Amino acid sequence: MSSVQKHLKGIHVDHCKNTAGMPIVPIPVPEKVYIPMSQHIGAPCQPTVAVGDHVKVGQVIGDNEAPMCAPIHASVSGDVAAIEKRMTAMGRVDTVIVIASDGKQEPAETVVPPVVTNKEEFLKAVRASGMVGLGGAAFPTHIKYNPRNPESVDTLVVNGAECEPYITVDHQTMVESAQEIMDGMKHIMHFLNLKKGIIGIETNKPDAIAKFKELFAGSPELEVNELQQQYPQGAERVLIYESTGKHLIAGKLPADVGVIISNVSTVLKIEQFLKTGMPLISKSLTVDGNVIKDPKNIEVPIGTPISDIVEFCGGYTGEPKKILMGGPMMGKALPNDDAAIIKGNNAILAFDGAFAQINPETACINCGRCVRACPMNLMPTAIHKAYEHKDLEALKKYHATSCMECGCCTYVCPARKQLSFINKLAKTFVMTEGGKK
Repeated sequence: MSSVQKHLKGIHVDHCKNTAGMPIVPIPVPEKVYIPMSQHIGAPCQPTVAVGDHVKVGQVIGDNEAPMCAPIHASVSGDVAAIEKRMTAMGRVDTVIVIASDGKQEPAETVVPPVVTNKEEFLKAVRASGMVGLGGAAFPTHIKYNPRNPESVDTLVVNGAECEPYITVDHQTMVESAQEIMDGMKHIMHFLNLKKGIIGIETNKPDAIAKFKELFAGSPELEVNELQQQYPQGAERVLIYESTGKHLIAGKLPADVGVIISNVSTVLKIEQFLKTGMPLISKSLTVDGNVIKDPKNIEVPIGTPISDIVEFCGGYTGEPKKILMGGPMMGKALPNDDAAIIKGNNAILAFDGAFAQINPETACINCGRCVRACPMNLMPTAIHKAYEHKDLEALKKYHATSCMECGCCTYVCPARKQLSFINKLAKTFVMTEGGKK
């Protein structure tokens, strides 16, 4: 670690971990699931089934031969009721396969443990599982695990930080499934020829830290990194620095600094696929917010409507003004609860009008709080001003594309300026306008 900067900057947010310690419970099989064909970065899948087809749990229903793609599987058994265009949680119109459940949850004949004896077979198995990153951008995992410089990559970093307020499902996953997560780490490291494995956990999860320290006691290649309680510890670049001391600059991949990074849920699901052959057909998530009657940690079939999930959690206690898929810092706001759960979803939060109220912006007072909070040492107000003037060179000078969109600047701004959102627009402007020259 650098003697100048031992830790990257960030902010202290109210944790609001209301569901901490609550076990992950399965919800009843929904009557229908709505499974989008775009659930990851890269090429969308194409349906491999037709209306009227009978499908079983774990059966491939969408795929694409494009390299940057992961197959999509049926999360319930039943009949394909429709293949239609719908607005999805990703904020776009997508092809959606609607399956009417028969309630039997019969597994497909293809659900058998894969034969894996080498790296090639392991990567093929990871792709067949439909795995994408479950903690962030939903990057196809088999691509991430096959970097162009494998000889330079030696460390697996597992993200157990879960630094966003409200969300506790990764914490509970670590408590309930620590052994399987460790087994998954060892399998990943073995097949990818990685020498070291690090799991990063914030210190507000002492039970998870204790479990992994106990499990790792006989494995010197594995280590627990106790992270300070500070947002955004779980961000890729922050976690890599805090775990290895290496700086990951914008535009580079973790493999470029010798690291492969995965969320704890990703590691767990890979291990379960290696053991059972059941692909990624369900997602664990936290359901919370001040208008959710009974907040819970749940396991839910992918494609389950959010309205079904809210009903399972006792319904609303008031009118939801804002529904988020994900956390309050980096989650996506949804127009209603018609959307369905996708692979990369780790929370559903619902708040009333008083809680979700955003007060009007006022003038910037040049207090510098946004600069002091930014983990990437950016100047959000300068980026804001440059974007207003569409000054491409200034945006490059201020490294706008290095913004992680973590929301720290917006959170601390006394003028309530939407700095993180402006940074997002500025990044898009640089990438589109800069590419024209």
